[in-house]
Amino acid sequence: MKACGPLSRIRVVLLRPSHPGNIGAAARAMKTMGITRLYLVRPKKFPDPEARAMASSAVDVLASAKICADLDAALEGTRFSVAMSARSRELSHPPLPARAAAQELARAAQRDEVAMVFGNERVGLSNKEVMRCGRIAHIPSDSACKSLNLAQAVQVMAYEVRLAALDPGAAAPRIEYATHEEIENFYAHLEESLSASGFLHPRAPRKLMDRLRRLFARARLERVEVNILRGMLAAWDDRDPEK
Repeated sequence: MKACGPLSRIRVVLLRPSHPGNIGAAARAMKTMGITRLYLVRPKKFPDPEARAMASSAVDVLASAKICADLDAALEGTRFSVAMSARSRELSHPPLPARAAAQELARAAQRDEVAMVFGNERVGLSNKEVMRCGRIAHIPSDSACKSLNLAQAVQVMAYEVRLAALDPGAAAPRIEYATHEEIENFYAHLEESLSASGFLHPRAPRKLMDRLRRLFARARLERVEVNILRGMLAAWDDRDPEK
């Protein structure tokens, strides 16, 4: 079964999964909801017979899985991504419940490549990895037992995204949003310019950059806006300090 429509533009990214059985179970969870694009970032053991066994009828999802060296490679070409995390973060994006995040993903996937990002079974996602995504979301589980198994979390989100994708709703606006790599290049340029100006304190650069990432993520930058911002930075970089 091949995904079609918005579901064909949704990728599931698993960062450093340590148990091959979870990879297989996640693939099965995806396929039951019509999502077939799996990206694995530095899996501990893959391919593996346990992954195939747990995948059951979704071995084709495993066979077509993309193995990536890092999160940036897994997000290449996407224009919207959601990091899944049960933990609150001090300087993160405002967290969304799973259903609201799924609706944003499905809406964006009407036209663009999008991704759901899941962390390692034991430690989840780092703050740096979360900040490389456009949103952060959580599955509102019971306070007495907050943590879901990786494949269970994939199943819940895949179900919510499927429901949202099958609801016709409003048409996606015809806007060309910036890609993940265009935004990351902008952040690198911004950090370099702020450092050169002296505004970015060398002893605590990350806190400011995280706040700026959160600011621009809320805006969901368009490609033309990124080009304008980088043009402004280039003009400031090239100015003559003597004038």
